[in-house]
Amino acid sequence: MSFSTIVILVVVAVIVWLIYTFNRLVVLRMRSKEALSDIDVQTKRRYDLIPNLIETVKGYMTHERNVLENVTKARTEAMSGSGDAVDKAGKENMLSGTLKTLFAVSENYPDLKANANFLELQRELSDTENKIQAARRFYNSNVKSLNIKVEVFPTRLVAGTFGFSKMKFFEVSTEAEKEPVEVKF
Repeated sequence: MSFSTIVILVVVAVIVWLIYTFNRLVVLRMRSKEALSDIDVQTKRRYDLIPNLIETVKGYMTHERNVLENVTKARTEAMSGSGDAVDKAGKENMLSGTLKTLFAVSENYPDLKANANFLELQRELSDTENKIQAARRFYNSNVKSLNIKVEVFPTRLVAGTFGFSKMKFFEVSTEAEKEPVEVKF
């Protein structure tokens, strides 16, 4: 084997590696964006369910208007949420907290707890919350894979050259959001 053949084989191997690495980074970035979109789909579903839940609860809750107003305010705040994953996480976690408060307050209304509409909406919201958490975990998993690829050598060279950068994780942004909801009467 001649020197020129070896050089050609090395150049071809480097080009193949560059193409593979670039394509892998593209796939990881697209999966992360898709996972973030899945979070948006599930939160949209939750936004659609909340007005129905509030209308069902309104008839039973006459003196807990503050709870209903907080849920509505948190929903509006979360729906208007733009920005990065960290900003969205904070607003979504606030909404989750107000929903927990609403369900905790509903414990004082036996007729409400037996209402079929309320029970179905509560089940749907609970299911949606679980899907949102799964979507967040899926997003973070994809972001972790992308971030590792962007950081490790020699992939880091390709990532830097072609403008690939780390993405932010979806996480709880404040200590208050990590605390369980406390209901006082």
